[in-house]
Amino acid sequence: MLFDPTPIARVCSPVAAPEHFDRRQSASVAAILLPAGELLFMRRAEVLGDRWSGHISFPGGRAEETDESPLHTAIRETYEEIGLDLSKHHLLGSLNPVTPVSGVLPLTVHPFVFFVDLQPSLHPNREVASLHRQSIHNLQSGVGRGAMAYPWQGQSIQLPCVDFDGVRLWGLTLKIVDDLLHRLDGKGQGLARPPRLPS
Repeated sequence: MLFDPTPIARVCSPVAAPEHFDRRQSASVAAILLPAGELLFMRRAEVLGDRWSGHISFPGGRAEETDESPLHTAIRETYEEIGLDLSKHHLLGSLNPVTPVSGVLPLTVHPFVFFVDLQPSLHPNREVASLHRQSIHNLQSGVGRGAMAYPWQGQSIQLPCVDFDGVRLWGLTLKIVDDLLHRLDGKGQGLARPPRLPS
């Protein structure tokens, strides 16, 4: 049975043209819902000097001078990275922009949610080490959810994470996922969001 994206479309924000689009400080990602109700993730290739090297992320990246808007960045980057033309699929809306905690320049990441109603043919480029899927149901149910120790300014802090398919989802991408999940069920974000209790 085809996944019904209507509840997700209802909780997403409308996509509006930004009042000020500073390409130097803008990046965009695409949260792509597949026909079975799964979100599509990618593991970034290991690249020396890339602060997100090897991380689980959504397709996306920094704005370029030719991009007309953050939405255009998400569509262009997705096509470049995994060969999927999102302009031919359903834009459900946007989520809250997120900002990395640290960086040389301020950066705002704009997430957009799309629904692909046919199983897509994907062609990852060299920036992508592997592709992974996890269902919205499992993410809402807290499957694989826990906490991880992370070194920060000489201390060890606890960050939320989700383990699935042999990879770990955390950081900025999990923050985007949690925004969507909290909009759907109101169960919280980050460390406040409960893991699934053992049966």
